[in-house]
Amino acid sequence: MEDVMEIILNKISSLAMEGILFEVSATPKPGLVDRNNAGAHKDMDYFTFMSSAAALHDTFDIFVRLGWEYRNEPIESLLQSLRCVGVKAEHRMFAFTNGVNTHKGMIFTLGILCGCAGWAVGKMPLSAVNLSRLAARMCKGICMREYTDLEHKTTLTKGERMYLKYGCTGVRGEVEQGYPTVIQILPIYSKIRSVDICINDALVQTLLHLIADTCDTNILSRHDMQTALFARQCAKEALRLGGIFTEQGKESIENMDQVFIERYISPGGCADLLAVTHFIYSIENSELLKYNILIGSQSEYVEV
Repeated sequence: MEDVMEIILNKISSLAMEGILFEVSATPKPGLVDRNNAGAHKDMDYFTFMSSAAALHDTFDIFVRLGWEYRNEPIESLLQSLRCVGVKAEHRMFAFTNGVNTHKGMIFTLGILCGCAGWAVGKMPLSAVNLSRLAARMCKGICMREYTDLEHKTTLTKGERMYLKYGCTGVRGEVEQGYPTVIQILPIYSKIRSVDICINDALVQTLLHLIADTCDTNILSRHDMQTALFARQCAKEALRLGGIFTEQGKESIENMDQVFIERYISPGGCADLLAVTHFIYSIENSELLKYNILIGSQSEYVEV
């Protein structure tokens, strides 16, 4: 049983890292670092992301195992420990990238889910719905706690500035609500993956849907609401033309990339959600992880 559990925990963390590597490798991605160019970035490129991923090679395994260690505790008690691990991971990332922020948002968004998955092993199916509900329960009240009295803080994060200016709760709101954007986009990614389409194109097409439907706080932090809406409209137009699956759509994506680079538009929040989408999809479709539901007795199952 211990050997099976070890394999399952390793599989979960490996899928998280796969999500990170697949996201940056998907090409073309308008305004984002990919295998073609550095997007709307002057301080990083594809290899910067590889260095960052190397720095984080064991981080998601730690997140998963921390969740497993807390399996007999209320899941709400897990959050603070996950965030402590996340802070250490950020320091390693910055050391490898010479201070460039490549994966800070990813550490948080994927870290929460890895902790939830580790906690859930042997208790319940590792489904999108269960992981969503667990994340929402663990992070309940995080926005109210962390967005209160910001006017009195001397140093604000990008997310905090966007909350004060636009009322956008950003990544904190996403996790507190149980990743609603990912849950909404997951059927699209699943449908694309169900047919004979390469993973790269499935990721690019799904990214377009994310950009079209998301108010990306990374764009807001660089620009304003008008630019964020412009980015969404560009993605909608590319999708209208067929996206990555048609010649017109591909041309639209390439033009979109050039415009985003010229205008310094980077939908980094959507990139993080793309990695999360792939992670949850992979968990749901892993034959090994489906075996997880056979580990515990029915009495051990938890209503989420």
